[in-house]
Amino acid sequence: MRLSLQTWEVRLGIVLVALPVVIYGVKYLLLGDAGNTYQYIFNALGFLPINVLLVTLILNQLLSIRAKRERLEKLNMVIGTFFSEVGTGLLTYLSNRDPHLPEVRQDLVVTDAWTPEIFSAVRDRLRHHRCRVAVDAADLQDLCRYLTERRGFLLRLLENPVLLEHESFTDLLRAVFHLTEELERRGDFAGLPESDIAHLAGDVERVYGLLIGQWLGYMEYLQKNYPYLFSLAMRSNPFDETASPVVR
Repeated sequence: MRLSLQTWEVRLGIVLVALPVVIYGVKYLLLGDAGNTYQYIFNALGFLPINVLLVTLILNQLLSIRAKRERLEKLNMVIGTFFSEVGTGLLTYLSNRDPHLPEVRQDLVVTDAWTPEIFSAVRDRLRHHRCRVAVDAADLQDLCRYLTERRGFLLRLLENPVLLEHESFTDLLRAVFHLTEELERRGDFAGLPESDIAHLAGDVERVYGLLIGQWLGYMEYLQKNYPYLFSLAMRSNPFDETASPVVR
């Protein structure tokens, strides 16, 4: 690539090279003593590699932190879009069919008083909770329709390169796509044997467990960074029986 004098990089380079020449020239004209000037130049050159090393490490660290923060921001925007379009509705549908939900329901009623320690403690408790979903043929038919209608949106999510850095969310999308494909391959849900319904229920439960974990992490992110979005998320909490988007 050819560099032009019109680019800011070239202009900056010329200025930075010219400044030391001017400074040392002025020093020589005012103070004389060329030997002292030469000695000072060589002393400065001796420390130059150390200066470059320190500046490079510090700048690289700062740039890495900034880039990581920007990637995290973009990633959480994608996750937020997923829950708006698919996740919250799916979580509501599945949690309503969780026979063991009363055991952990209160743990999932997130409030603005929650601290990072509370979020961490809830995650620990959920690791020992078996996510069960009781579904029949009619439920599977509804799930198939719900996911198929949103297949295009989910495919566009997978095209986002940011998701490659979030392994757990990618696992969730993979599980959702697998469930969608399994459901689409069935023709008549009413004629499915119990063994196949049990197999599909296992795929549903996998999605349900991953979905709860991602939802909890997203709620923590909103509480910390976007209180107004967190307020709506609390009022739309699929685990809170008293939740209502209407502010009272």
